[in-house]
Amino acid sequence: MQLFYNPTINETQTSFVFDKEESKHIIKVLRKKESDILHVTNGLGFLFETEITIASDNKCTVKIISFEQQDAPNFRLHLAVAPTKMNERYEWFLEKATEIGIQEITPVICEHSERKVIKMDRFQKILESAMKQSLNCYLPKLNEPVSFNEFVKTLKSGQLFIAHCEESNKKSLKNELKTGEAITILIGPEGDFSVKEIQQAIAANFIPVSLGATRLRTETAAIIACHSVVFKNEV
Repeated sequence: MQLFYNPTINETQTSFVFDKEESKHIIKVLRKKESDILHVTNGLGFLFETEITIASDNKCTVKIISFEQQDAPNFRLHLAVAPTKMNERYEWFLEKATEIGIQEITPVICEHSERKVIKMDRFQKILESAMKQSLNCYLPKLNEPVSFNEFVKTLKSGQLFIAHCEESNKKSLKNELKTGEAITILIGPEGDFSVKEIQQAIAANFIPVSLGATRLRTETAAIIACHSVVFKNEV
């Protein structure tokens, strides 16, 4: 199955028109024609089965045959991850975390962050592409970048963790995780969180945790944290 994405399609409609760019891709590139079936999601859990009624590369029109809503995960994972110096590494994290099953992402700017300019449009497209590739009908929420100070001051529910590399009393993330809860995990930049930031997070009720015995890159740590939560919540 090939999955298409459009945030405006909803369960009250009987037909739908793709924009010019997507219409051209469907008709000219994929060579779809009238009566062909397309599967579309709005990123909110709905999967629509549609049939092409007008095969126009300007206004590809479909009628909605049926729809269903995928079950939402029984947990909500929010990763706050510092941007990496090499942009492609962060993009790799976004892609893989979406495939694994994350619900929310916030780029967080830390004291040791070497990259502070974020290409939000590109990041959003990567999330959309990864969602379609993995046949997932839930699009992760991508928040605007915020400073570390601002992030930890924001009231959050559920389990709160900060993964860092300082030699201190840390718990194992895999042992601390509980199922069916909201979970927020802070992952620092290449230079790690500063001691001040770690203390600030702990004061805000974040539990310091370890992700294993080896020192991990930012994007690797984020993926391990993501997989740990999803694996823990598997039925």
